[in-house]
Parts: sequence; C-alpha cells; structure tokens
Amino acid sequence: MKYKFIMENRKEFRLGKMCKTLNVSRSGYHNYLKRSFSRRETDENVILEKIKGIHRDSRGLYGSPRIYQELRRRGITINKKRVVRIMRKYGIRAKTKRKYKVTTNSNHSYPIAKDLIGQYFKSRKSNKIWVSDITYIGTKEGWLYLACILDLYSRMIVGWHVDQRQSSSLVTTAIRNALDKRGENPGIIFHSDRGSQYASKEVRDLLSANGMIQSMSRKGNCYDNAVMESFFHTLKTELIRFENFQTREEAKMRIFDYLEIYYNRQRIHSSINYFTPVEYENILISRKVA
Repeated sequence: MKYKFIMENRKEFRLGKMCKTLNVSRSGYHNYLKRSFSRRETDENVILEKIKGIHRDSRGLYGSPRIYQELRRRGITINKKRVVRIMRKYGIRAKTKRKYKVTTNSNHSYPIAKDLIGQYFKSRKSNKIWVSDITYIGTKEGWLYLACILDLYSRMIVGWHVDQRQSSSLVTTAIRNALDKRGENPGIIFHSDRGSQYASKEVRDLLSANGMIQSMSRKGNCYDNAVMESFFHTLKTELIRFENFQTREEAKMRIFDYLEIYYNRQRIHSSINYFTPVEYENILISRKVA
C-alpha cells in the first residue's frame, strides 16, 4: 500500500509539473483526454494515412499533384487544395529536384537523318514512334552509360542497356532489347539526337534491317528530343541523385528496379492522363479486343 501511495504521488507530481509548464489546468488536461475527435479530425487522419501510404509507395517521389491524382484513382473524392494543405501541415513533400546537364558529341562525319517528328511528341498508337538518348551515371568504380528507348504513345521504356563504354553497341543492344520485347513493327520512326553512336553504320544498318526509319534532331536544338531529355531529368532527380553507387553492378540493379518495376508499372504520368505506361497500353489492347 505504501509503495502504491508513493507511485501515485509521483505521478500526480509529474502531471502537475507538466500542466504548469504547458500553462493548462489539470481538469482541462483530463477533459482533453476524454474528448473524442471531431468528424473533420477523424476524416483528416484517414486522408493523412492514405497520403502517407501513397507517398511511401512512390518512394517519396510524388508531390501534391500526383498524390491528388492517385487519391482520385482510388475513388477518394477530395479537394486538391486540401491535399496541399494536409501535406504542408505534416511536412510531406516530394524529394527536391536538381537540374542536370546533358552533352552530345555530334562532331563526326557520319550521315545525318532528317528530323521527321518536328517536336510533335505524340503518337496515336504504340510502336509507331520511338525516341532514344544516352546518359551517364557515376559509381565508385567509374562511369556507367545508359541508353534508353521510349515509346511516345505510352511513355513506356521499351528497351534499354547499360555499359562501361559509350559506343554504338550500347545503342544497338538497347534496340535489340526493344525488338525482343515489342516484336518487329516495320515503319517505326526511331528518333534521337545527332550523337556519333546513333549516326554510326552499326545503328543505321540495324534500323534498316528491321524496317525502321531513322530521324534525328536538328543540330544544337535540345528541344527536338525534349521527351528523352525530360525522362533522363526525371531519372536523375528521382533516383541517381539520392544514390551513392559503390559498384557498376549495384547501379545496374537499381536502374532495372526503377525502369522495369517503378517507372513502367507504378509511376503515373500526367502526359497520359495519370495512368502508368503499362495501364495505358492495356487500355489500347482492351479497345482492340472490343
């Protein structure tokens, strides 16, 4: 009994000290504990948990516009401004982005193809226009080069390859990977910059052998391949800048995870009505079947 009396007195002493510090009465504190949450507070807590879940599933990459769209996709009716307010209140934000410089070596004597898309980065069907580019990724072992091919219809990465060397084989392997995945579709316009890798005989011969038509940006005009520039900016701001790759193999594994698991299958895109590339292509397949 004596021990219980001592412990209760200690508890009351600590409670009194806390109330004094917070400048509240003991009765007010007890009333607060008994008070039930209001309907709005309860609703906000539910929305907050859903926002946290979406933010976590997006690997911390979604800001308020995509989180708002994802809530709508899940059948939750909410005002966009409320999403912004809740995220700001609880410090939920997308990872900070940073600009990156992309360079291209166009000082070569290879033939240059005509620009066939003229900054019109839309396609009504899949496998009609593919765009491609190369970027570089740093690791503790040295540089790693990544070539990607994107279908303008769905924004899906249909082919890619990484290598230690920035050579024509980097591009040809990416093209072969895309053809293995998508099948042969004669007449595809294959658009890139004027880099020596894309203008090489190996790439030109591979495109010709598969009935593909080559297209190239105008000299010094980065806007002519703006979709790929934008994609690599996204890749670097959502993945590369937050990593410290120890080895090239580690970088390859993380790139595979980002491209094949996250970007193509989980990340929603504003340019395709906030669908994922896989979802958008499945809609096309469903229409054809119907």
